[in-house]
Amino acid sequence: MTMDCHIDVMFQRSISVAMGTKTEGNARDQERLRRAWTGLVIEVFRMNGDLLAAGDALVGDLGLTSARWQVLGAIALSPVPLPVAHIARNMGLTRQAVQRLVDDMRADGFVRLEPNPHHRRAMLVVATERGNAAYRAAIARQERWADALTSGLSAEAFEAAGTLLREMQRRIEGSDPAAAIDTQPQTQGA
Repeated sequence: MTMDCHIDVMFQRSISVAMGTKTEGNARDQERLRRAWTGLVIEVFRMNGDLLAAGDALVGDLGLTSARWQVLGAIALSPVPLPVAHIARNMGLTRQAVQRLVDDMRADGFVRLEPNPHHRRAMLVVATERGNAAYRAAIARQERWADALTSGLSAEAFEAAGTLLREMQRRIEGSDPAAAIDTQPQTQGA
C-alpha cells in the first residue's frame, strides 16, 4: 500500500466516523470524536493564517492582498454585479469589512461603483480592467502554486476533506452555540 493510498484510507475512515456512519473497528467514542474535532478546528485556524500570509506573498506585487483577492473573486464568480452587502454575505464577512476593502480598492482603481436599479443607496461593485487583470494574474499564480502543493496527493483526499468541511459548515450554520454555555452558576474556591 502506497503512502498516498494509506492516507486516503485513513482519511475516508475519519470522515465516516465524523459523519456518523459505521465502519469496521471504529467505536463511536464521543471523547475521541470531540478531540478529533478540536484538532481539526485548530488545524483550520492555522491553515487559514498560513493561506492568508501565502496569498499576500503571492499577489502583493499586483497591488492585492488576500482580502482584496477574495473580493475580486466574489465579483468575478458572480453572474451579476453585486452590492457590498451581498459580497460580504457570499464571503462570510461583515459588510463593514468589505466596504472598507471596496473603498480602498476603488481608490486604487481595482473596482468602480455603478448605480443599482433595485436599490438607490446600495451601489453595485464592478471590477475595472485593472481589477480584472490583477485577478487573472492572481489565478494563474494560484494554479501554478496549487500544482506544486498538491503534487503526489490524490484528488479524492481533497474531495473528502471538502465534503467533511462543508458538512461541518452546514452544521455550524444550523447550530446554536449559546445552548452549549453552562448556565449553572460557577463557584470558585472552597
